[in-house]
Amino acid sequence: MRFLEIRDGAGGGTFLRGAKGAGPDGEPDRRPVLGVLGTLVWDTIRNRDIRVEPLEEWGGIGYALEALTVALPEEWEILPLVRVGRDLAEPALRYLRDLPRVRVEPGVVVVPHPNNRVELVYRDGVRLTERLTGGVPSWSWPQLSPLLGLCDALYVNFISGFEMELETARSLKVGFKGPIWADLHSLFLGVGAEGARFPRPLPAWADWLHSFDAVQMNEDEFKLLGEAAGDPWALAGAAVGADLDLLTVTLGPRGAAYVARGGFSPEPREWPRGRGRMADPAPTRSGKVDAPGAVTQGDTTGCGDVWGATAFARLLAGDDLEAAMSRANAQAARNVGHRGARGLHHHLSGRVAPGNQ
Repeated sequence: MRFLEIRDGAGGGTFLRGAKGAGPDGEPDRRPVLGVLGTLVWDTIRNRDIRVEPLEEWGGIGYALEALTVALPEEWEILPLVRVGRDLAEPALRYLRDLPRVRVEPGVVVVPHPNNRVELVYRDGVRLTERLTGGVPSWSWPQLSPLLGLCDALYVNFISGFEMELETARSLKVGFKGPIWADLHSLFLGVGAEGARFPRPLPAWADWLHSFDAVQMNEDEFKLLGEAAGDPWALAGAAVGADLDLLTVTLGPRGAAYVARGGFSPEPREWPRGRGRMADPAPTRSGKVDAPGAVTQGDTTGCGDVWGATAFARLLAGDDLEAAMSRANAQAARNVGHRGARGLHHHLSGRVAPGNQ
């Protein structure tokens, strides 16, 4: 494939574009496309295990991309919507091109800024600090809109927390006609001195929740969300229904829980039809899906990313909600046994990565 560098007229970076595939009759390839919006991060991880030297490897949206190549039905194609800094552009592109069913062009944009990097420091298996550096800018709606025209569904993961502003998220909900799943993770993290991340309640939380069809967060983030109402489960029950179909909460080794609107359909293609509706008269429903078993050792980095990517992929595949969550629990638990994002799809498939035999 020959790539062209096309300057974004809004000054947002350089698109990598190649020819779109075509069928034998010359018609455009009509395979369904999942857009994956997030940030590709270069991780430096210190003191996570007995190694003296820190581990440096791709992380961020890489975990979700690796999981999606395993969980999505074979007919789906994956289109990353990712901005990468010029300093790490070539290794980033090499990594993305090695992933099966991932189409690098035209959604990868090289920007004239340093790529995002995260330093994670652990002690006794517990993360002590997280530090973010880099300067990859947010997507604007005019930059995103033409790329979303190529997508049938969209998975959003706030890896840095700066993937888009709230106004762009609002435009996304109006302008994109497919289902949208969002992991709100780093929206719950502020940035302090020298890039240190710290937990915080989510500003304008109601607007963020209603900018997507399904949202995901972990238990700590859910508790921060609940500070607005005193009881996070009461808040979740009130939030779903009008412009929010599903809220999921990962619970680590205890599995995951959910709150769904009345009349919820596990078919994501149905979700956009209810946007702007009045609250459903049917009562909301909630539930919990247990993990397959306790995980005592390993690396939990990326587990939430694997969980959400798998759950959404299996819903797109036609699984019911609890079956999709059960599969997501199993894959998140399996992720604990792998370090870094690179080659994770082999591990999640039960295969040995090339070079590791």
